[in-house]
Amino acid sequence: MAIKDTPEEWTVTATTTPFTGNKTSVRTDEVVMPDGSTVTRDYQVHPGSVAVLALDGEGRVLVLRQYRHPVRQRLWEIPAGLLDIPGENPLHAAQRELYEEAHVKAEDWRVLTDVYTTPGGCDEAVRIFLARDLSEAEGERFEVSEEEADMELARVPQDELVGGVLAGELHNNCLVVGVLALTAAQAGAGLDALRPADAPWPARPFEA
Repeated sequence: MAIKDTPEEWTVTATTTPFTGNKTSVRTDEVVMPDGSTVTRDYQVHPGSVAVLALDGEGRVLVLRQYRHPVRQRLWEIPAGLLDIPGENPLHAAQRELYEEAHVKAEDWRVLTDVYTTPGGCDEAVRIFLARDLSEAEGERFEVSEEEADMELARVPQDELVGGVLAGELHNNCLVVGVLALTAAQAGAGLDALRPADAPWPARPFEA
């Protein structure tokens, strides 16, 4: 049997949305189990996200430090953001986030990996891109606000980030998955063997 995730959908007999927020909502489904019983499953409905592991010519990763209220910590992360527009091309969203959060552009884009962040309680899907051939973006910097207003930016050697992940010192999902996937790709077929930036993404279909 191939070790590969596959689409499947169990019967839902009823659905309600007890909470609707600014960007996400909570859905309650009555789901029929294999033994015929019906159980309630609550989960967050999420538009999806993109993240960017930006790797410079010196082997450093562009990271930012931002306060995250739900976990009451200031986390080191890679640039990321929501897919605000249904059907939006994720590459365009990633390029926008890299510009807005770091004022950087990249010439070479690949798909590093696709993940579900917390599939037991949320349907969020994230596409993590690898961006290379970095340079400063033209024009004025994007004006940030709220939690992003006091973000710190840094370029950190990849090995240092891997060490921080394995030591339990770095916890952001996209940063952890991204730097470990980068390391695995480099040890395997190489970065040029990664999927193209416009590779299909069944979790969040888009128009090219």
